[in-house]
Amino acid sequence: MATDLSVPEAQTCILERTRPLEAEVIGLAQALGRTLAEEVRANRDLPPYDVSAMDGYAVRAADLAEAPRTLQIVEDIKAGDTPRLTLQPGQCARIMTGAPLPPGADTIVRVEDTRALENDKVEFPIPVKPATDIRLRGENMRLGDIVLPVGEEITPATVGVLATVKQAKIKVTRKPRVAILSNGDELEALDEPLDLSKIPDSNSYALMAQVQALGIEPALLGIARDKPDELAGFLKRGLEYDVLLISGGTSVGAHDHVRPTLTALGVAIHFWRVEMRPGHPIAFGTSGSALVFCLPGNPVSSMVCFEQFVSPALRRLMGRRRLFRRTIPVRLAQAVKSRQGRVEFIRATLSRDTSGNYVATPDASQSSGDILSMMRADALLVAPGGRNGLDADETAQAQLLDPSAWQHFLEIEKFFEI
Repeated sequence: MATDLSVPEAQTCILERTRPLEAEVIGLAQALGRTLAEEVRANRDLPPYDVSAMDGYAVRAADLAEAPRTLQIVEDIKAGDTPRLTLQPGQCARIMTGAPLPPGADTIVRVEDTRALENDKVEFPIPVKPATDIRLRGENMRLGDIVLPVGEEITPATVGVLATVKQAKIKVTRKPRVAILSNGDELEALDEPLDLSKIPDSNSYALMAQVQALGIEPALLGIARDKPDELAGFLKRGLEYDVLLISGGTSVGAHDHVRPTLTALGVAIHFWRVEMRPGHPIAFGTSGSALVFCLPGNPVSSMVCFEQFVSPALRRLMGRRRLFRRTIPVRLAQAVKSRQGRVEFIRATLSRDTSGNYVATPDASQSSGDILSMMRADALLVAPGGRNGLDADETAQAQLLDPSAWQHFLEIEKFFEI
């Protein structure tokens, strides 16, 4: 068992032992948020023929090499119609967006660039060029083209693509079955009476929400007290899942029984402790194909470890290709304290300066027990282990925590100014 790995070493150790789960077939209505387990190919050319990109007139460009010019309307064509006539010199067709071009036409003139006359005639005041405002056959996709690769995360736009190629049933990677267990005599369950001498079991529910944010519904196993026999019973249940998350009991105290009990159950512990703060006493093991994460008992430590180690593993199990939170460069609003020797993940809020660049302000509280600071944080600043602190106005990397990345209107209003 390795101890005191770096963060990248620990992430590599986990991902080397993590493979996408088997595939299952689901309906398109259930596909959002899942991951494709097979490539999807186009079943047609799209558009299926040359179509108009505008409401206007289909014309022969040669007729309008010089202007002004008047042409005779010989046909109306709307989307879904099949043109009946071939345009002859001096003729045009009124056409709607998405409608097929009639034979003989090679360009479109927008209706607002024309003037209607009597007797189904129309005046074109300016010359036009061929192939204007035409969507060519197959410019979006060609029959047989791969339009979605294996590992594609299914977004609303992906659902639209799947519907376009009439993929009513799709093969996706199965979601992992995840169990969450808290450990400790000091914990108070959510449904127990208030006891001011106890600590609320917030970790189970914070971890539950982090798992749910990935589109997975975990099972809460409850609280295992500090009794090896009772703990072993809970752990046996948890090892029936694809992933077992254990909060607390992984340190070196006399009553920290999790690691030795896991070992007695045949779990191979691959590392214990990572050179990071918060979250140093994290352990990772495997039992067959099951992944076991022993997370620290402090709420912030548990959530930070989930982001760095558990979330990437769950995303890989689901077949995802992008495993890690997005990071962005930020300017530090103030100096950041950190101690050399361990990477530090510092909770911070983000704002914009007058140039539109991100500015990070560390939260006043960096206590690993302060769950409110995690709630306030937009990002985790990364303070490298080789540094003693970071300076004000220095550029640092920030790991974004907000999966939705919504903004207030006032923050984007300037982008729409002319």
